[in-house]
Amino acid sequence: MSETPTAITPRQRLRRLPGRAVGMLLVWFVVTEADIPSLVIGVPIALAAAVLSVALQPRSLSGVYLPGAIRFARFFAVNSVLGGIDVAFRALGPRMRLEPAIVHYPLRISGAFPRVFFANTISMLPGTLSSRLTSDTVEVHVLDCTRPVIEDLAQVEERVADLFGAQLSPHEGGAVL
Repeated sequence: MSETPTAITPRQRLRRLPGRAVGMLLVWFVVTEADIPSLVIGVPIALAAAVLSVALQPRSLSGVYLPGAIRFARFFAVNSVLGGIDVAFRALGPRMRLEPAIVHYPLRISGAFPRVFFANTISMLPGTLSSRLTSDTVEVHVLDCTRPVIEDLAQVEERVADLFGAQLSPHEGGAVL
């Protein structure tokens, strides 16, 4: 459960090829509604897609920690629904309660992929949008800065770190502009 990315060897790439080919073929099968004659085209396309997906895979990946992935999925689902309800009430209410702001949040999570995943997760939650990711901060547009935005972002970052099996230092600071 380290914070460093896991290198993928050429041998591991080749081992992934059959599984990906079968997966691509299953997708073809579903899309064509199990049309057997279409496999004449589907098999070569599935093989080509599998080869391309393996060839274009990054040279390293941050490993995903399964218990953290389960906790993250539950956290994301619950917060997406609650956030969506909140945004709907704000948009449909007679008095639109908005106090937009830009938040500069200092990153604690390391690794390019986990940081990008964190920024994308922020953008997928209602009421927030990642607008810029630098080497040490993420800039976030929020709909309501009267909420505890920094603490909410810290909680999301902790869940993303847990997803990758990483431990974070205690949270310090952040700025709402």
